[in-house]
Amino acid sequence: MFGAIRFVWNATRGHRLRPWRSEYLKWRIETYSGMKAEEIKPSDMARFVWRERWNLLHFLKWTGQVEKHASGSREQG
Repeated sequence: MFGAIRFVWNATRGHRLRPWRSEYLKWRIETYSGMKAEEIKPSDMARFVWRERWNLLHFLKWTGQVEKHASGSREQG
């Protein structure tokens, strides 16, 4: 869970109170959905997050697993 929070924290850097302004998140939504990043409005982002909530939760869980695995590799190396 901590890895997921860390990902969201890093992905919204500079726009934490207004994540819909994050160029990184807009770019990620564009590459995933095909919507044009420069045309994404707050309502579009909210609809996308709601529609894809289960996939996003799985992604955040996966990022936590990858981070945990990577930190374990660093400790061994």
